[in-house]
Amino acid sequence: MNKQDIEHFLHAQVKAWNAGDKEGFFAAYAQAAPQGLQIEHVGRPMADGWPVLEGMWAQQSARIEIEEVLMVINGKEAACHNRNKVRGTAMAIETIEFYSFDAGRVVVRYFIQQP
Repeated sequence: MNKQDIEHFLHAQVKAWNAGDKEGFFAAYAQAAPQGLQIEHVGRPMADGWPVLEGMWAQQSARIEIEEVLMVINGKEAACHNRNKVRGTAMAIETIEFYSFDAGRVVVRYFIQQP
């Protein structure tokens, strides 16, 4: 994936999440990661990303709206600072997210600020 493809993916998955568009959210990941997806919530083991995304969607999609604060793309890697706003409250959870794109595989590492 080139820089434009990576940027498109990162914006598309956030846009779909915020719109409650599960099909669009998973389609963005499927397009970016046809050869596999691994996700790590730092502090926990790396895992198959598809069940992790399913769990995130089921537990958080109705509660969280994502604000993209900063995105930096270098080569085939990206770092994002996202603000995960809890709908209906003033509370937000900050995340730093690292994405690595290689040969149809995507590896994601989430650093989640603990309240």
